[in-house]
Amino acid sequence: MPEVPEYAETIAAALVAAALALLVAEVLYRALRWLGRRSLLLVELSEHGHRPFQLAGTVFAVQVAVRGSTDYARHSTWRTAVLHLLVLGVIAGAAWLVGAVLLAAEDTALARFRTDVPDNRQARRIKTQVVMLRRVTIAVIVVLAVGAALMTFPSVRGVGASVLASAGVIGVVAALAAQTVLGNVFAGIQLAFSDAVRLDDVVVVEGEWGRIEELTLSYVVVQIWDDRRLILPTSYFTSKPFQNWTRTRAAVLGTAEFDVDWSVPVQLMREELRRLVEGTELWDGRVCVLQVTEATGGLVRVRALVSAADAPSLWDLRCLVREHLVAWIRDQRPIALPRTRAEIGDAHGGFDWQAVRPPGRGGPVPAAQARDDARVFGGSDDGDARSSTFVGPDEPVDANATRG
Repeated sequence: MPEVPEYAETIAAALVAAALALLVAEVLYRALRWLGRRSLLLVELSEHGHRPFQLAGTVFAVQVAVRGSTDYARHSTWRTAVLHLLVLGVIAGAAWLVGAVLLAAEDTALARFRTDVPDNRQARRIKTQVVMLRRVTIAVIVVLAVGAALMTFPSVRGVGASVLASAGVIGVVAALAAQTVLGNVFAGIQLAFSDAVRLDDVVVVEGEWGRIEELTLSYVVVQIWDDRRLILPTSYFTSKPFQNWTRTRAAVLGTAEFDVDWSVPVQLMREELRRLVEGTELWDGRVCVLQVTEATGGLVRVRALVSAADAPSLWDLRCLVREHLVAWIRDQRPIALPRTRAEIGDAHGGFDWQAVRPPGRGGPVPAAQARDDARVFGGSDDGDARSSTFVGPDEPVDANATRG
């Protein structure tokens, strides 16, 4: 049993070493803050690395003090235990410090890419990759630190030889047991670098429309439009189809469909749609088309196709188009309301409901001209570009042909 003065000498040396380490850490912190007035990296290093450096430096200094102030021959039992604990502390502090330095570098890189601007696709892609790398980095650092700490125990090192001898069997069992977990991890890494989905992308999954709120190695959180959260494994996005509305740009197209009577004045309805969208800020000015897409079952299906700068604006615009055109048909053209006819007697009477009359003997009814707002694939620069997208390399592009 060592005497009290010898303990006191060791404690005093440890306290002095700890004080010196804390003083050095504080001086270095203030120096980085002063130098970082014009350097974001130094500011991030000082903020993230201050506490880890204090811990790692203090524990290392105490270890050196204990090792130098005690005699191994006289104090082998307690000296070994204390030094072992200090080594574990150094490993933990060093792992924390390395992680903090890497996080500071990642935050500095992210600061160059803003996501609060309209055209932020590149920034969201970089942010997604950096966030995924951060999670992988932290996981790797923790695993290495735990492994290094375990290897400081002699009993663990002795067991290591037998474990390595049966590593093949253990590896197969572990792979089978962790197949789902590893699949999600690799799927998360694939998502980060394949650019299939990014943070803040607007997607449609499982019949739900929402935004990518969080993307980890094992799961993806989708914020549904009504503030619910849909949590899916990352492997879902690599094994099943889904819609990504903002992969190339945020602007999207949307439809509003109406089943009306055959007597509907299509051209007047088209002009009313144009007047409506030109008077709202929800429309981005690209696409405003009204076409008859079905004429079966005694009704005519009219589809209004409009465009907006982003998905939320498109939703409100589609609802506005439905509400306005429903009211317009009801109030201005009630003859076009959907109905079921049963005509008995003379069909050439003068009643209002007999709106559609056979043409006279003067010739056929002239065909309506295809205006810009009557064509999806043509009639405008945006329509021509959309048409050329669906034309093969060996097919001629006929800008005047109506495609629908």
